[in-house]
Amino acid sequence: MRTLPRIRLAALPTPLVRAERAEAALGSGPIWVKRDDLTGFALAGNKARKLELLLADALERDRDVVLTGGGPGSNHCQATAAAARVAGLPCHLIMYGNEPARAPANLRLARAFGAEVSFTGDPDRSSVDAGIEEAAASLAAAGRRPATIPRGGASPLGAVGYALAAGELADQLAAANVEPSAVVVAAGSSGTQAGLVAGSAGRSRRWRVVGASVSRPQEESARRVLELARGCAELLGVPGAEPGDVEVRDARGPGYGRRSPQGAEAAELFARTEGLLLDRVFTAKAAGVLIDMIRGGEDGPIVFVHTGGTATILDEEADA
Repeated sequence: MRTLPRIRLAALPTPLVRAERAEAALGSGPIWVKRDDLTGFALAGNKARKLELLLADALERDRDVVLTGGGPGSNHCQATAAAARVAGLPCHLIMYGNEPARAPANLRLARAFGAEVSFTGDPDRSSVDAGIEEAAASLAAAGRRPATIPRGGASPLGAVGYALAAGELADQLAAANVEPSAVVVAAGSSGTQAGLVAGSAGRSRRWRVVGASVSRPQEESARRVLELARGCAELLGVPGAEPGDVEVRDARGPGYGRRSPQGAEAAELFARTEGLLLDRVFTAKAAGVLIDMIRGGEDGPIVFVHTGGTATILDEEADA
């Protein structure tokens, strides 16, 4: 793989642990959990790996402000605000909708890290994309040099963070003498799954990377994963992914950000058996897909990539 500039944010490698009590509860084969909720930077979870590349690129290109966006509860926005501060750059965040009556933990943290926050006034999540473009043009007109990062850090460069994580995971699995049948991960903006697909295909790994789509229709999510995986592979100089390398299952349930019955069951099971906390927006729904796979006859071993969401979990508990 080609070497790309990185700044060090995450404490790597993150642990790979076996969930034996969850296995017993499900009557399943081996379940391994890749603990990327423990990347060790702010409450960034999986975003830390992507931001190592994205912020290094901003510095390499002499950008003087970081611009990205998402929702008021966005883990990506909170993490970017923290990473920008470490990189010595100001951060502007564009968020859909209006200022919430009670700020979620991630919004409070983003502001504590010094981010400037603007709202689009439009509840449509895609309004952030136009808002980022407008803000970038305004900053450029004022003589600034903005580094724009798409929602979720979902770009080919951001996905490189998870192509590298695929190699890290492969080394850990080899040390444990484990050959998994599948690696399961939440797919929102799609960059995490895309990086795992690119890294696995580039290293000729035999495992399937199964994405649990939590925000987009299944076919749209699969198209995004493939596009990002191919862009990521091109940056790294490795063979590109093929459509057959991309597997996506619909995990939206009642809709994005809304609790699903499968996710609620998964969150309760992993909390009570492993002390593992899963948020309803992403990780619980992905774990619900893992349980469905097991009940559908998947023998495993299966790896579940825990992408984080700690701040969201704290908000959920406050609302309970």
